[in-house]
Amino acid sequence: MTKKYQIVGIGNAMVDVLAHAEDSFLTENGIEKGIMQLIDMERAVQLYNKVGPATEISGGSAANTIAGAAHLGGRVAYVGKVKDDQLGAIFAHDLRAQGVDYETALAAADAPQETGRCIVLVSPCGERSMNTYLGVTEFLHPSDIDEAQMADAEWIYLEGYRFDGPESHEAFAKANAACKAAGGKVSLTLSDPFCVERHRDAFRDMIKSDVDLLFCNRAEMLSMYQTEDFDAALEMAAAEVEIVACTDSDQGAYILSGGKRWHAPAIPTDIVDATGAGDLFAGAFMWGLTNGYALETCGNMGCVAASEVISHIGARAEADLLKVFKGANLL
Repeated sequence: MTKKYQIVGIGNAMVDVLAHAEDSFLTENGIEKGIMQLIDMERAVQLYNKVGPATEISGGSAANTIAGAAHLGGRVAYVGKVKDDQLGAIFAHDLRAQGVDYETALAAADAPQETGRCIVLVSPCGERSMNTYLGVTEFLHPSDIDEAQMADAEWIYLEGYRFDGPESHEAFAKANAACKAAGGKVSLTLSDPFCVERHRDAFRDMIKSDVDLLFCNRAEMLSMYQTEDFDAALEMAAAEVEIVACTDSDQGAYILSGGKRWHAPAIPTDIVDATGAGDLFAGAFMWGLTNGYALETCGNMGCVAASEVISHIGARAEADLLKVFKGANLL
């Protein structure tokens, strides 16, 4: 029987505030280039007031992935917490407009936290430095997980950043159990090497017990398995999960499964904004996987989608990816 959803994503529901910034601005404001840093509301307001013209659009890593799959025509849903406020309304409208089912209960308008936002500073080279105020999304609760929805998903997609929430591990465990009991599978993205450092033991436990598909990049992979030997780390991951999909910047991506390994080459692109490259890789990969394409093809789809999203500002596809895939002989 066909399930209602091909993919249900769970993550930090954020509004991205995208602005260009010189490297000198990063230095002057104590921002480490190219990573995600957690900040409080006071710091978020301070940075927002300092940046130049900005674009506000719904974001969040797993939400970007799910929006990418929806763009391709996937049957998808998303779970993530926002507040009943202006940014919360922006988030919900943008996501639903992409064709995503989004019904997570809003935090009340008088809640002490605001809707989360990520101030994404894009350097001239295209690298992005993310300053994240989690706000209410940090407090996603197990009660926000609809077990029937998880059971009606072929795959669930878990965002590693979400491990920073106080009750996230319990929420993830509830989602995993409901999905797997109904014959579904679990995918996880490691999100960020510093996130791995904070939660390595929890990640490893979930990878060994529940995860069927692991997404990561080279830095996250090396951090997870605490080695400088990339090939060794890939093999360690492949011994623990059914499918490994690891991106490696301009080297493309490596897919491992069943003792086999494939390389998907990167697509040469002028980088305007690297935000969302990994997210769109995962969205296209999972769309391909849930539509019966071979793993090697899924990896190629992911690289094509990543190249499209880094060619412009923002983490959502602007070109028709199905047409791009057809042009690349992937469909």
